[in-house]
Amino acid sequence: MSNRPGSSPPRRIFIDKQSPKAFHALVQAAETVRATAAEAGLDRTTVELINLRVSQLNGCAYCLDVHTRAALRAGESTRRLGILSAWRDTDLFTPQERAALALAEATTDPLNTAAQTSAYEAARQALSEDQISAAIWVAVTINAFNRVSVMSRHPVPPVQDE
Repeated sequence: MSNRPGSSPPRRIFIDKQSPKAFHALVQAAETVRATAAEAGLDRTTVELINLRVSQLNGCAYCLDVHTRAALRAGESTRRLGILSAWRDTDLFTPQERAALALAEATTDPLNTAAQTSAYEAARQALSEDQISAAIWVAVTINAFNRVSVMSRHPVPPVQDE
């Protein structure tokens, strides 16, 4: 295939399908992280807010679709989902959610040490050490899934009657 201007980009390999054992290991890790978050007392909506915010930062349309639907099923409001990218500019998120979102952003941009320091300071005020660890693990895991979907160019499926 050519990469000349005007030519179509090369077809992407769905790496989850090409290397199913590796992808299955990632899925198992995500299941363990989800259980760890629940044991730490992070509710499902907070986990989905982390998944969504990280997916926004990474530009992963597929994961945004999956986790928007999951957040709605978990009871999240469309209003809060609509303003998630501006969470710092509203009082609609709890101190715990704000701390988790700050940790998620700092995890997604590991070179921003100032953001990491600030996120940890806020997290220590609002979350337990188990919750801090779980929030970071959720962000690490969704970052990995974002990379799988972005590099594979997973398509967002057409809207179906839900």
